[in-house]
Amino acid sequence: MKRYMPFLIIAFILFISLGDKVLPGELGKSSTQTRIALNNFALNLFPTIKRPKNPYERTEKQLEETEQKR
Repeated sequence: MKRYMPFLIIAFILFISLGDKVLPGELGKSSTQTRIALNNFALNLFPTIKRPKNPYERTEKQLEETEQKR
């Protein structure tokens, strides 16, 4: 099995990259769906970071609360 693994990996990469252009019918569609699923998976690995509009808001609230306690 170890001997065939590089060929299987190359075949899988070719299926994903060229399958919708070369393969007919359902095989081409499944190649496209596989590529889309892998793209979505890779994009979801890195979440989008939403920067706060006011980065000092939490600190300002804390200062206001501290001043009110005095």
